[in-house]
Amino acid sequence: MYFFLSNLSFLDLCYATSIIPQMLVNLWGPTKSITYGGCVLQFFFALDLGSTECLLLAVMAYDRYAAVCQPLRYRVIMHPQLCQKMVLTTWLGGLGSALTVCSLTLKLPRCGHQEVDNFLCEMPALIKMACVYSKVIEIIVFALGVIFLLAPISLILISYGIITQAVMRIKSKARWHKVLNTCGSHLTVVTLFYGTVIYMYMKPQNSTSQDKGKFLSLFYTIITPTLNPLIYTLRNKDVKIAVKRILCVEKRSAKS
Repeated sequence: MYFFLSNLSFLDLCYATSIIPQMLVNLWGPTKSITYGGCVLQFFFALDLGSTECLLLAVMAYDRYAAVCQPLRYRVIMHPQLCQKMVLTTWLGGLGSALTVCSLTLKLPRCGHQEVDNFLCEMPALIKMACVYSKVIEIIVFALGVIFLLAPISLILISYGIITQAVMRIKSKARWHKVLNTCGSHLTVVTLFYGTVIYMYMKPQNSTSQDKGKFLSLFYTIITPTLNPLIYTLRNKDVKIAVKRILCVEKRSAKS
């Protein structure tokens, strides 16, 4: 679990780093601009890291299934070599998706349009800058959406369906509570991330209003990666004890 969490933390750190610095410069500075090369890099890394996170969350769901439903065989099923191969597959899959979509999107003619009406350079905003409609890109984006969004979320739902059946057979309240703590953090992250991304990318690009698109982009590119460490950390037993200890010390010092 901690091997996958370390990859997720590193991915979220890279995700936020590729977007937030330039966004803060544009929000605070007098000129709200970005170079063409910077826009391309931001577009590529955001798409690469976002696709990788979609696959990684599905892999983590399988890990939770093995931990809950096959506890005695967990170390045999989730051996280090398999974990490394699955993580490598997620990174390579995200890279392939980013290269495909970026190369097709950047080839669209923009007829002099140079203004990105969004907080960052991402696919929906760049497609709306094009002066031609490309059915090919829409089909490819939909196909990649099925591979990187619908397929992983389906595997996650299947994993949690099996986990739910296993939990319902548990009579011990302590074990039942432990299972919920084990899966609760991952399920919360999946809901926050997939809910906004699927709504953003699986709908026709012209059906989403610009203001709503900006909010959704801000949510899944900045807010969700920022919340992920807090969600996992605050559900950790040792962290909970440390936080309670700090709060108790502060209360005592305030009373004295």
